[in-house]
Amino acid sequence: AEIGLRTLVYCTRDLTEDQYEDISNKMREARNALQDREEKVNGVINYIEKDFHLLGATGVEDKLQDGVSDTIQALRTAGVKVWVLTGDKQETAVNISHSCTHFQRGMNELYLVQQTTMQQCADTIAQHLKSIKQGRNQHSTADNTRRIQEDNVVTHALVVDGMSLAHILTEHRDLFIELCQQCTAVLCCRMSPLQKAEVVKLMKASPERPITLAIGDGANDCSMIQEAHVGVGIMGKEGRQAVRASDFAFARFQFLKKLMLVHGHYYYIRLATLVQYFFYKNVAFISPQLLFQFYNAYSQTTLYDTAFLTFYNIFFTSLPILLYGLFEQNIKKADLMKNPELYKDIASNRRLDIFHFLYWTILGIWHALVLYYGPMYLFWDAPSLMTNQTMFGNFGLGTFIFTAVVIVVNLKMALETNYWTWLNHFAIWGSIIVYFLFTLVYSAFIFGGFLANHQMYWVFLQLLSSPTVWLALLVLTAICMVPDVFIKVVFKHIRPSRVQHKQVKRRKRHFVDSSVSFDAHDDSLAIIT
Repeated sequence: AEIGLRTLVYCTRDLTEDQYEDISNKMREARNALQDREEKVNGVINYIEKDFHLLGATGVEDKLQDGVSDTIQALRTAGVKVWVLTGDKQETAVNISHSCTHFQRGMNELYLVQQTTMQQCADTIAQHLKSIKQGRNQHSTADNTRRIQEDNVVTHALVVDGMSLAHILTEHRDLFIELCQQCTAVLCCRMSPLQKAEVVKLMKASPERPITLAIGDGANDCSMIQEAHVGVGIMGKEGRQAVRASDFAFARFQFLKKLMLVHGHYYYIRLATLVQYFFYKNVAFISPQLLFQFYNAYSQTTLYDTAFLTFYNIFFTSLPILLYGLFEQNIKKADLMKNPELYKDIASNRRLDIFHFLYWTILGIWHALVLYYGPMYLFWDAPSLMTNQTMFGNFGLGTFIFTAVVIVVNLKMALETNYWTWLNHFAIWGSIIVYFLFTLVYSAFIFGGFLANHQMYWVFLQLLSSPTVWLALLVLTAICMVPDVFIKVVFKHIRPSRVQHKQVKRRKRHFVDSSVSFDAHDDSLAIIT
């Protein structure tokens, strides 16, 4: 066990028929007990497991899969706290933790094992917390502490066994969480499947409210996998129970690195932008309708035509964000795999915090104000802007505003897109073109049914015939987009994220490589000449 082998001891004991009947009856009574069932079953087991005759022992090498050490180190660099929950005995578990770099050289190992009473368990935890605090006071200044946090220097590791964990889960949960928060690595050994799930549940309910991921390959990991926010099963030699209980499954532990650092990063960026973009585009769309009520004597007259209200979220603005949610990649996969620290940009739900929510909401309100009051004040003193000197009516104003909203909202999606494919071009520019084609046909003919458009007849065609309308669309679109572009440029230079740093470096390296290739190409031409 001390050199990392999985050990198993074989023993035997001869029982008479009377002894067997006695043990069988006691076990049946313990299993049928309504109170303290687990303690009574353990008591019968302890009664059986004595006076054994040792037959021998086996030691099987539990060889680690390829890439386990690199994966754990990458997750730790990404700011993810890694815990190992295992049923192995303490010596085996500690040795494996060292071999897979879960425990690193120079780490101060704290042991919370063989605690027989709750008071003893509480005293040991308090002693460990005191020693950690004293060590920081003696060896750490403010600058040193900041350097340790920034460099991700390993300080403490905690080893807990199942016996001690039973006392912790009963009475000392808060003390245990406080101790674990001071440790970089935690190892729980000699655990039952139920205890694994209890530990995951304990951390989910901790003050930090972390998002938990559990990964396992055996049936004893099913409860833990189901308890975590995200469950991952490994298809191995221990069956498919863990796979069936999981959300994701693969054949190698090392694939967890790509699952979290690449797919997790992309999925979060896509989902966070999708949710906030839906709020934004509907705020920009509906706010002019609300503002219009202050200028129509609260008569509930609609600013937009019924067809526009129906098709806005179905045809004119839905496809760009859908393709963004499927294909967006704000940085290359290779960079995410080589630089695990980039994962910290999305840690702690940063893209869905109150700052980003207010940014998108205020941006939607700004666009709505510009696109509503802009046409009003541009056309306030010049109601006859059409080539045929007709009035700029109610539905003419609403159609103009709606046209500007569709253009601005789709341009905003283009501004957020980093990974361009022909599908993105087709969706964004195609949505604008589809709107113009639909509205041209819709206003050129008179329809019945739910598309009844008597009030819209020839309105859009008259708008498009006015150069002033085209100029107003251009000016208002620029006024809407300039602040957003300005904010992005300023934040990219003042407070750039890790991903933005990497994007700038890649562009500079690409520019240098292109320049070198160009110079070499010129030299070659000169030599040939």
